[in-house]
Amino acid sequence: MRAQLILVTGAPGSGKSTLAARLVARYDCVLLDKDTIKEALFDALGSGDARWSRSLSDASFAVLFALAAPLLGRGPPLLLEGNFRPGEHEPPLGRLLAARPIACAQVLVSAPAELRAARLAARARDASRHAGHADAAADVHAAATGALALPGALFSVAGDGGDAEFERLCRALDQWRSTS
Repeated sequence: MRAQLILVTGAPGSGKSTLAARLVARYDCVLLDKDTIKEALFDALGSGDARWSRSLSDASFAVLFALAAPLLGRGPPLLLEGNFRPGEHEPPLGRLLAARPIACAQVLVSAPAELRAARLAARARDASRHAGHADAAADVHAAATGALALPGALFSVAGDGGDAEFERLCRALDQWRSTS
């Protein structure tokens, strides 16, 4: 069986972090998520305006890709979670995939703009959410993301689909994993 990489991507507030946590529990994946890295950078370097937040996002993705490289193929599947940006993140991910035989699956999480806006507003009021995130300032219409142009399987899931949607995704991932 080849090494397996699962990318969970989607717009902010789509439900990708919740889905990633469920997939990690189900498949015993190693998880690397952009927000954990970004929050450590906020702690070390401070919070700022939207431009600063974007700079730290870019740095977080660079760290995520660097950490992923030595982990791929060293054990359980590797799950990367973040709002990967089409047209920007394919080159570093492509280099990871080209380095060794790796089966890649993308899970594109979507949710209606109104639901994402409500989730982002709730996060902005949540005292447990890291203060560096600019969730309330996110433009849910501009933040929509699509699939990355990468080889491998693509699965789409509704971030508000509940257990039935999760089980449908898991059946598809089980099939993908068994043939990878």
